[in-house]
Amino acid sequence: MSQFPNAKFITSANKVAQFVPDTGSEVAFAGRSNSGKSSAINVIVNRRQFARTSKTPGRTQLINFFALREQARLVDLPGYGFARVADAVREHWGRLLTAYIEDRRSLHGLFLIVDVRRGLSDYDRRLLQLTEPSSLPVHVLLTKADKLKRGQAANTLLSVSKELAERATVQLFSALNRQGVDQARDALEQFLAGEVS
Repeated sequence: MSQFPNAKFITSANKVAQFVPDTGSEVAFAGRSNSGKSSAINVIVNRRQFARTSKTPGRTQLINFFALREQARLVDLPGYGFARVADAVREHWGRLLTAYIEDRRSLHGLFLIVDVRRGLSDYDRRLLQLTEPSSLPVHVLLTKADKLKRGQAANTLLSVSKELAERATVQLFSALNRQGVDQARDALEQFLAGEVS
């Protein structure tokens, strides 16, 4: 049973004017293409194909707004770092992401999705820099934890936690075996409620 039985897609935006009204509270999910972002969203919301998954990286090309319940939204941001995208498109995504993160008043938190096997990329670090002026709370999901031995995954968790220090909370996560799902749901609810530890 989903925690969000009435969750539904609202709209996709390719420019700021298409964003839904800036009221209530929303939490955004961002990450490199192929980091497992859509799978993570689906497992956390407990709805199959809620955010559409694809074997082709870079399929989320718009900012997708979903209602979780009254005045609470989840926002799926375009995957970044995918090579097979025209420079002009990549620049447009960059401007759109920047405008969204810097100016959105209802944005209460960001989930940064990182493949545990790759660790933080320069793209991830750049995105984190965008959140600094507003001190936007960030929670990092190190996805695909099932693909590594427990010790390797724990080492990556330690290294990313050290690098980010007080800037973000970090956890291991696997959409496949549901490792860390409850912890991620708790973080989502805290962000939506504006409760940041």
